[in-house]
Amino acid sequence: MSSTGQEQDHAKEAAAREQARVRAEAEAYRKANSAARAKSRTLTNMFWALLACFIVVAFLMIVTWRPKSEKINAVEYSAQLQDARKLAPWVRGPAPMPDGWTATSVEFRAPEQSPVTWHLGIVTTEKKYVGLEQSNVTGAAFQRDELGKTEDDGTATVAGVVWQRKTLLERENEHALVLIGSGVTTIVVGNAGYPALETFAATLR
Repeated sequence: MSSTGQEQDHAKEAAAREQARVRAEAEAYRKANSAARAKSRTLTNMFWALLACFIVVAFLMIVTWRPKSEKINAVEYSAQLQDARKLAPWVRGPAPMPDGWTATSVEFRAPEQSPVTWHLGIVTTEKKYVGLEQSNVTGAAFQRDELGKTEDDGTATVAGVVWQRKTLLERENEHALVLIGSGVTTIVVGNAGYPALETFAATLR
């Protein structure tokens, strides 16, 4: 075979190899591109599916959610108040209870030895606390036990009776009215503010 024929054969082989390489690269590119698009579609579909789930869950939560109101456990205190007065005539109670206020705790302690104590806990219509604490102790110990450290805050006249106002230093936003007389200490305390405390004090009989 002449040299010219050999050169032509080599040229054909080189062209064939080049075409094969181009076809292989093109096929590889198509496969890679197809895989990338499939992956992209999968991720997109997953994203939208998750988003749809979140929307449904959020909608159900909004539709079914109800605010939880704090349950108030009311107690009947009238019978215990009457029994307490048989042993301690100085015990006082609201007559009548302010509208919408609810008694939530009551306790009368009359041990063989003093002090005798009477407690009535109340929740107002604004969900604030008012407590009545009484004892046949007139010294500072009873006030300290019930109120902790306090600071005098002027006076309040309720139904013609002067009460001492006090700010509780160890409890946030709590105040008290204190009345001492006839061998009895009466305390009206809570976080309802002075006006509510004075309203309650005016009901005590």
